Amino acid sequence: WVPDRYYGVKTINIAPGNGARGLPGLHAAYMLFDAVTGVPLAVIDGDQVTNRRTAAASALAASFLAREDASHLLVVGAGRIARLLPEAYRAVRPIRRVTIWARNLAKARALAAELDAEGFDARATADLEAAAGEADITSCATLATEPVLQGRWLRPGSHLDLIGSFTPAMREADDDCFAGASIFVDTPEALTKSGELIGPISRGVFAPGDVRAALDALCRGEAPGRTSPEERTVFKSVGIALEDLAAAILAYESVAGPR
Repeated sequence: WVPDRYYGVKTINIAPGNGARGLPGLHAAYMLFDAVTGVPLAVIDGDQVTNRRTAAASALAASFLAREDASHLLVVGAGRIARLLPEAYRAVRPIRRVTIWARNLAKARALAAELDAEGFDARATADLEAAAGEADITSCATLATEPVLQGRWLRPGSHLDLIGSFTPAMREADDDCFAGASIFVDTPEALTKSGELIGPISRGVFAPGDVRAALDALCRGEAPGRTSPEERTVFKSVGIALEDLAAAILAYESVAGPR
């Protein structure tokens, strides 16, 4: 909430089995209210809010963590969030080449064709290891419960963005992705919510105190982001309600005007 202005509530349904049904894994609705009177102001497609704020948060983090000359983006996944990542990243880095990998190669090819039509040099690949070894930025947006990405594939100086693991049972990256990397999170709650972090911490790969900063500290200039060209960075997000509210306010005020 924003005191004396707005508060919002999102209802989200997560159904990992929907991929087999040809449906998205997430469905949501967002309600925005006047924080003083409680009057409902808007009902917004929660899927759009979730997808767009998630991609925007990853790009915001990359503006501090990815090399300034990063031009090759690898997207792991071919869902709705994956679809938005190239455009979001292009807003903060000179992305020219996009590689798509997904378990379903046909979906990866379809997404690559869409992006290619929008002016990206986009292509699908069946070789995730080779693609990860070439990419400047790797962004994972899947509902995986076992690692699909291995740290030994990642090149020095690359940036890894992990979106999918938002419960203790989910993982996209193996322990080596974190070993020797500078680790950042969107919120400290990620350390207790994401299997991506809970597992490596329990095995001593890194300690909670090794996390360099959360996204708000980066934005306020309270913590440095990338400090050298050869540094390998990792950003783990689980989502913050404030991001949803900011997106909902932006959507509402674009129609109704500022309050």
